[in-house]
Amino acid sequence: METAAEIVQHSGGVIGLSWLTIALPLLGAAILLLGGRRTDRWGHLLGVVMSLASFVVAVLVFFELLGFGADQRRRVVELYDFLPGGSIDVKMGLLLDPLSISFALLITGVGSLIHIYSIGYMAHDPNRRRFFAYLNLFVAAMLLLVLADNYLGLYVGWEGVGLASYLLIGFWQHKPSAAAAAKKAFIVNRVGDMGLALGVFVIFTTFGTVAFGPVLSHVPQASQGTLTLIGLALLLGACGKSAQLPLQSWLLDAMEGPTPVSALIHAATMVTAGVYLVVRSGPIYVGAPTAALVVTIVGVATLLAGAIIGTAKDDIKKALAGSTMSQIGYMMLAAGLGPVGYAFAIAHLIAHGFFKASMFLGAGSVMHAMNDEVDMRKYGGLAGKMRITWATFGLGYLAIIGFPLLSGYWTKDGIIETAMEHNPILGWLAVIGAGITGFYMSRLFFMTFHGKPRWESGAHPHESPAVMTWPLILLSIGSVFGGAFLIAGNRFMEFLAPAVGRPEELPSFHPFSVTGLVTLAVVAVGVAYAWMRYGRAEVPAVAPRGSILTVFARRDLYGDAINEALFMRPGQWLTRLAVFFDNRGVDGLVNGLAALIGGTSGRLRRVQTGFVRSYALSIFFGAALLVGAWFVVGNL
Repeated sequence: METAAEIVQHSGGVIGLSWLTIALPLLGAAILLLGGRRTDRWGHLLGVVMSLASFVVAVLVFFELLGFGADQRRRVVELYDFLPGGSIDVKMGLLLDPLSISFALLITGVGSLIHIYSIGYMAHDPNRRRFFAYLNLFVAAMLLLVLADNYLGLYVGWEGVGLASYLLIGFWQHKPSAAAAAKKAFIVNRVGDMGLALGVFVIFTTFGTVAFGPVLSHVPQASQGTLTLIGLALLLGACGKSAQLPLQSWLLDAMEGPTPVSALIHAATMVTAGVYLVVRSGPIYVGAPTAALVVTIVGVATLLAGAIIGTAKDDIKKALAGSTMSQIGYMMLAAGLGPVGYAFAIAHLIAHGFFKASMFLGAGSVMHAMNDEVDMRKYGGLAGKMRITWATFGLGYLAIIGFPLLSGYWTKDGIIETAMEHNPILGWLAVIGAGITGFYMSRLFFMTFHGKPRWESGAHPHESPAVMTWPLILLSIGSVFGGAFLIAGNRFMEFLAPAVGRPEELPSFHPFSVTGLVTLAVVAVGVAYAWMRYGRAEVPAVAPRGSILTVFARRDLYGDAINEALFMRPGQWLTRLAVFFDNRGVDGLVNGLAALIGGTSGRLRRVQTGFVRSYALSIFFGAALLVGAWFVVGNL
């Protein structure tokens, strides 16, 4: 692998103002939160403006970066001393390179469309201003995560994203299910965050710094064991944020938040943070093949688990959440394959941001028209009532299943083919996952938009207002053309090379390879089976019990039960044991000692009678004892 380009200090031009991408949405959040109810009337507009302004700055930085030669496209803007003095001297700066700017454009671009959509979706919510404040806070934290030039700054953004996601998932905290989902997401992510923190500690101990440049350039000097430990620790953090096995259990519950939250956090931003972390730390995984292998195993296991879960969900948002979990698994699989897979991982991440955000917002449009109903068994026949939503959602659906020449066909099939060349077992498992994707996404599409109407009385489906449909239209454009634009001619791989290195041999992927045609045939089988079950046949109002695998899928493959058996119950027993030891052991010892001293003093108190004769008798016996002792010692 060719090494990445040298990092150049930069302070002028638009790049020197890149800090505004973070500062603008952060300022918007501060104004809306501190301004209180006085900002209610225009708070949502301020939130949109701040997100759009951040997007404009990111676009300008992108074009200025393109003006430099390929080997000059890694620029650091130093901001301030984060931890100054002594042996720990960490400077906070922003790293502008092809990898970070790709994420910045995705976060601000798709994030701004979600902000605009939310104007209509949250129009009647009395706390809409606070919702936009949290959206701005989330965008600012996510931008810090991907733009920071060191692991410590990344960690600060990482925790900021965790806080903002907690606030957004639990936004409707009057619902017990939403409050519980927010706490679950927060706690599960804290488990992953401990892994990231451990990785950062070991990085600093090993390299004496946490800055990306010095750390990644000195990776060959570290032992393979140390690199493996760092790689696995960072992977644990990535599993938490990106809902990968075994820390995936929070993702489906997080659908309790407003639908724009699902689109922003669970499609385009937060769940992609783990992929960014692994790709950014690429040299560490190149130097630790065992850790890289674990990344690929986690990725392929998660893509299958998420796909299986998606097959049995009747809640439209939870079905899409299982899909998100599966697609992030594809990205992690590619990231674990090394430099040859990085471009496909990030390209699929970007394409997924478009088509999955389009589908989540499309689901919100359907819910908006169906009185917030989420059960797909109560939909059907909506294509004729919601043509824009149907068309845009349909393009996202075709993209995710890998319909020829749409974005997912280029990016996901590129991952499958690269995995097949690297390890046929991984490749064939990814093909199976693609077939299951074809089934469950077709099931979702047919149950929602086709077949006979199954609406409950009082439902009057209608198309959403323009403020909600225009973001859908713009996102669908990326669903159609994004993949070909990035992958054709290895364009994106060449663009990313200064940041992640160039593979020794370029991939041989082309649109109609043998692997691609086999994958397409497997997907077609999944689509056909879904059509027979849910497109042509009558959809029952109540879900049948189904097979054992269906029961497993409905219960999220018993992920919560496993976590409860392995971690929660033992944790409760350990807590009870600690309480027992504290009450009967520590407290017992302290209280027993106090009782001993108190009892002894009570008995000694009886000696102090106040009578002179008692004291004289005591003196007499004491003197006799001393005289007797003197005689005994003298005779010896």
